[in-house]
Amino acid sequence: MSDATINMSRIALLPLAQRAIAAALYDGAIAIDATVGNGHDTLFLAQQVGERGQVFGFDIQPVALEQARTRLAQAGLLSRVSLINRPHEQMFAAIPGQYHGAVRAVMFNLGYLPGGDKTIVTRTAGTLRALQSALALLATGGARISVIAYTGHAQGREEAQAVRGWVEALRRDHYRVDITVPPAKQAPELILIEKSATPQ
Repeated sequence: MSDATINMSRIALLPLAQRAIAAALYDGAIAIDATVGNGHDTLFLAQQVGERGQVFGFDIQPVALEQARTRLAQAGLLSRVSLINRPHEQMFAAIPGQYHGAVRAVMFNLGYLPGGDKTIVTRTAGTLRALQSALALLATGGARISVIAYTGHAQGREEAQAVRGWVEALRRDHYRVDITVPPAKQAPELILIEKSATPQ
């Protein structure tokens, strides 16, 4: 992963995010889905961490957690996941202390629950606090954060701009960053952050 801003128009962002995150995971890894939503990322992470791994998933909507629970149970992977009905900015307090500094990956999929109440959305202030918590939880040496931000509505555009500003302020001797910004207006954006093993 290089430190760069990339313009792409035809590449779906979710597979890009998943490939980047998969490279940081292994059997026994610890991962976080910061925005469970419909559970697709949660299931992906559960598949990647193996039988000895653990995934923590956060969402403020019980309906989202129930959908994810059903999806995970159908795949036989529910035992690998702890679903937590708390906002993502509370992840640092909610994750057991023995995992602080040991998390290999955190995935964010901002916005609202697909098919759900569109008035319930991630908010800029909470997301920035959650990202700061994610950095504190990450292991060194290739651990990664992915953020998919949607710009099709005013709150999403504000949130995406704030996240980009936050990322641009990160120290490049500690973190590598890729920002994928499709040229189409109101298209989603992907931000990838990798925590270096040692300052460069």
